[in-house]
Amino acid sequence: MVTDLGGFCAALYKRGIRFVQVPTTLLAQVDASVGGKTGIDFQNFKNQLGVFQTPAAVFIEPRFLNTLEPRQLKSGYAEVVKHWLIADAAAFEHHRRTGFFVDEWGPIIHESVLTKERIVAADPLESGLRKVLNFGHTVGHALESYLLSQPGREILHGEAVAVGMICESWISITRGILTEEELDKIETFLFSVFEKVQFVTLETDAIAELALQDKKNAGSTINCTLLEGIGNAIYDQPVSVDEIASSLRYYHRLLS
Repeated sequence: MVTDLGGFCAALYKRGIRFVQVPTTLLAQVDASVGGKTGIDFQNFKNQLGVFQTPAAVFIEPRFLNTLEPRQLKSGYAEVVKHWLIADAAAFEHHRRTGFFVDEWGPIIHESVLTKERIVAADPLESGLRKVLNFGHTVGHALESYLLSQPGREILHGEAVAVGMICESWISITRGILTEEELDKIETFLFSVFEKVQFVTLETDAIAELALQDKKNAGSTINCTLLEGIGNAIYDQPVSVDEIASSLRYYHRLLS
């Protein structure tokens, strides 16, 4: 939040001033501080206001992570896992076997930043390839926005993205581009790290409707990033509100 808000304010003040990012959470180090995209929530919707503004420098010190509680650390880890799922099948296969037990964060952060930087360099303004970085975020942002409006039920961004990655992997299954075995690997690994997010079946339609506010949409078409196998994401895949609601009902069945 601080990197997004700071970058947003720097971009607006006097039509833009130079700024540096010193991210102190894992989420900021591997995601928010990298790529020059800023966004703030508006009227309970995620990242509705924002600009592209590249910082003059980003300074990442992994020792800051020693100050985080486990829940915040896991929230950032969701973005690391996302990078593996969209672009590095070998890394996902390796790390899913070791689990969320990291002795040294430096190499993982470096690897994750390089993945995002490579994608951003190919598409700085998110007109194409950079959209793969939104995997898990169409459903995740809808769920996060919905729970933000429910006092006492708020969840962290990474927790919402973890749900979104399962839901969007399930949608990939229905399109025949991801296998049941791959979905099982994704689910098993994510549930080994993240607590299941609770909601009731009657809420799924209301949550799904919020995807209509997603910034990647074209008109009334909800554009989603899906997996064509682990390590290979495809963007601008049109999905319906009903499909999103169905994916949330699928996730809900996993809660029992």
